[in-house]
Amino acid sequence: MSRAAAAGWAKRGWPALALSLALLISFWPGSADLASAERVQHGTLIISLDGRLSPLRLPRRHPAPVAVHLKGGLQTSDGSLLPRATRIEIGLPSQGVLSTRGLPGCSASRLRDLTRSAALAACGSALVGKGRLRARVALPGQGPFWIDAAALAFNGRVDGGPAVILHAFAPSPPTVAVVPFRIRRRQPGRFGTSLAADLARSLGPWVRLSGFSLTLHRRYAFRDRSKSYLSASCPIPQNITASFFSFAQATFTFADGRRMSSSAITRGCRAM
Repeated sequence: MSRAAAAGWAKRGWPALALSLALLISFWPGSADLASAERVQHGTLIISLDGRLSPLRLPRRHPAPVAVHLKGGLQTSDGSLLPRATRIEIGLPSQGVLSTRGLPGCSASRLRDLTRSAALAACGSALVGKGRLRARVALPGQGPFWIDAAALAFNGRVDGGPAVILHAFAPSPPTVAVVPFRIRRRQPGRFGTSLAADLARSLGPWVRLSGFSLTLHRRYAFRDRSKSYLSASCPIPQNITASFFSFAQATFTFADGRRMSSSAITRGCRAM
């Protein structure tokens, strides 16, 4: 791989919060941006995760459009090169609503080798979010360098199931990556919904992911009705105005076989 191409880079869900995947995910390497994030350390590796839902005030009995904001990343306490993550899985509660009926889709193959403007021209009708990817690239015989890429998220399908297709583009050095995140629902445990991506296949052998940012949020019309890509409610008893729930957890698999997770973060909603 050349330096120019380096990186090559529900129905029911969430407790009270529909997986209204307005999934404003934001992952960044250790910096001031993560000052308020919850961190867990495994040896020299630190995994950070933060996030919130908006709006916080939601109906008790029916879902309403929502956005999810997540922030996290990877860093090392001693400044050493990050291990290569080969897979990432983001766990979310399963009491949510993911709606794609009537929403156009886009495939990963259609986005390959496209600039940001070309990706929007090809698949703009399927856009469900925006964000950034950041990674360190270590090519053989060269010193490592950073890639900071703007990302677009599109509604799509992988192997017949719903997916978020992430397209990342950096102008310098010119870099394009397409990362499909499969959406899986109804899994056992407190995080019954997950977004999972095979980073080894999407990013190649020389890219060390340090963070990503993503905002998944989309309102659209279908058959003269307003719809939201992601929706949620806050179904708590009438005599209670607010409630807390397990909101998210990120799990990374690394090239050396290690599998490590962030702390599970807890957030709340207020009933209308």
